[in-house]
Amino acid sequence: MIKLSDLFDVHYGVNLELNRLTPMANGINFVSRTAKNNGISATVAPIDGLNPIPSGALTVAGGGSVLETFLQPEPFYSGRDLYYLVPKFEMSTIQKLYYCACIRANKYRYNYGRQANRTLRDIMLPEIQDIPAWVKATDISLYEGAARPCITTTPAQLTTLDWKPFELQQLFKIKKGKRLTKADMLPGTTPYIGSTDSQNGITAFVGQAAIHRGKTISVAYNGSVAEAFYQTTNFWATDDVNVLYPLFKISPEIGLFLCALIRFEKFRFNYGRKWHLERMKASVIRLPVTKAGKPDWKFMEGYIKTLPYSSSI
Repeated sequence: MIKLSDLFDVHYGVNLELNRLTPMANGINFVSRTAKNNGISATVAPIDGLNPIPSGALTVAGGGSVLETFLQPEPFYSGRDLYYLVPKFEMSTIQKLYYCACIRANKYRYNYGRQANRTLRDIMLPEIQDIPAWVKATDISLYEGAARPCITTTPAQLTTLDWKPFELQQLFKIKKGKRLTKADMLPGTTPYIGSTDSQNGITAFVGQAAIHRGKTISVAYNGSVAEAFYQTTNFWATDDVNVLYPLFKISPEIGLFLCALIRFEKFRFNYGRKWHLERMKASVIRLPVTKAGKPDWKFMEGYIKTLPYSSSI
């Protein structure tokens, strides 16, 4: 193991306040202490006399979402309590991404009262010759150009004022998952969907045959309640998950749009109030509608296609 400062030159960012900058589409990325969107919270107009930080640096949040670390592929400005790391020697993109994960793995050491401003340089990381072989063999070309949207035209402004309510049972046939204990799991390739908020709901791969088909939405009704994921392939769902079979023609884009709306229902449920099958059937979500009052599937699909990274769907 080796200190972070032996691998990277550590610099404090330019410490800008976003509310004093001018928003600009396709402008300079503004990287803050957020844990989302590669740390980018906005794009802003160039500032006279201030050059952006060059691309290829790693950004690390010293406060806020402490130790959230991202590789920045484009020049950027930075907000307060943000550090950027420049490799002391040439590193490949995959090596930088590996170190992002290693730095982020130290998040548990910090909190609101213990920020990373004094100890960042002393975090211990694997030496470059100790990077696992599977990292070096990983092909990231699949993700190149992912930031380009699928289409260039933007649909109508997203407003919810004219949206109409629909019960989930009007839109889906809802089925329960089935319990499968770890002891009974066989090794295999069938996705096993559990009550989790990550990895598209997949908690394991099993040798049992799938019990639900793809092009459906899995929704946890217990545990990570209301975590919803669009499933592209056939799968097994645990008994803490309900599976929504669409009564309409669904696409991945429509599925993702609906998943976002379903997750908004999370606040209604807790440990003592599960989102069980009968309650889920009668639950209501609001959707954009056509002039005839039917769900506007075309709008939903078109809206998702304009979002960053939608070309990777």
